[in-house]
Amino acid sequence: MEDVNKTQATMFVFSGLTNDSKLALFLFVFFLQVYIITVVGNVGIIIIVRRTPTFHTPMYFFLSYLSLVDLFYSSAVTPKMISDLMSVKKVITFHGCALQFFIFASLAGTEVVLLSNMSYDRYAAICHPLHYVSIMTKKKCFHLVILAFSLGVVQSVAQTSCVFNLQYCASNLIDHFYCDIPPLLKLSCSETLACDMVTVVLIGSYSVVSLSTILVSYIFIFFAILRIKSAKGRQKAFSTCSSHLICSSIFYVSVFLAYVRPPSDTFKKEDKVVSIFYSVVTPMLNPLIYSLRNQEVKKVLVRAVYSCCHPKRRMMVMKD
Repeated sequence: MEDVNKTQATMFVFSGLTNDSKLALFLFVFFLQVYIITVVGNVGIIIIVRRTPTFHTPMYFFLSYLSLVDLFYSSAVTPKMISDLMSVKKVITFHGCALQFFIFASLAGTEVVLLSNMSYDRYAAICHPLHYVSIMTKKKCFHLVILAFSLGVVQSVAQTSCVFNLQYCASNLIDHFYCDIPPLLKLSCSETLACDMVTVVLIGSYSVVSLSTILVSYIFIFFAILRIKSAKGRQKAFSTCSSHLICSSIFYVSVFLAYVRPPSDTFKKEDKVVSIFYSVVTPMLNPLIYSLRNQEVKKVLVRAVYSCCHPKRRMMVMKD
């Protein structure tokens, strides 16, 4: 019997968001719309940045990669979650679960470092405007992006290796809508102390270093803005930081609510709501926030929509 109990699970079953068929239909329609907006919004930001010469600056360079990360970050979880809402049995293979977690953790780690890079960029732009071009060179920006992706993959490899080398021999029901650390560790029949420590150290160090970088950058930015004499200048300086500050705050608050909490034997509905927010909703909000709060992006969007709605006038303008 002991050998049977040690048989490794080859499939997992998600509990999902709900078992109510009517609610499931509503959530299916709602999250499908959220995902469409996420894809359109993030792809739109990437295209706008790539095709608009005035956006070929470090700030928009980082923004385009943030949108790229958000696009795949959401795609690692949302399509499966949406399809499961209409499925009787919400199944994923062991290796599929490992792959989903690896991609999700890699991109989440990358986003954390990208947000830090963006805060450093804003610090250089506002606190050292005369030296900004020499500080934020194309080469340096490219290296910072490579660093973000590299660190994201490295920490994800560590977590994935730890979690999926455990034994899953009792129940295969994951009390969640995607493969994440807390429900997987609760499901394992192995000793999980080492994985708990790896998770705490990696997420803790990542969060502390990234959040410290953002906080220190904005402390310097705040005092630099106060030294600006004109109210218009202060408003312009603050507006260049507000979008990043809002996106960072939403991301970190939701992540802390999801992971930095007292241990529990059950995965509550509130935990799922928080997970939905940072894994599904946040990737949709980021492009919307940058679009609505950035006057330059709004102008480009208006011109693009106008050109699509009035193709004849666009051709006349091009001929002239």
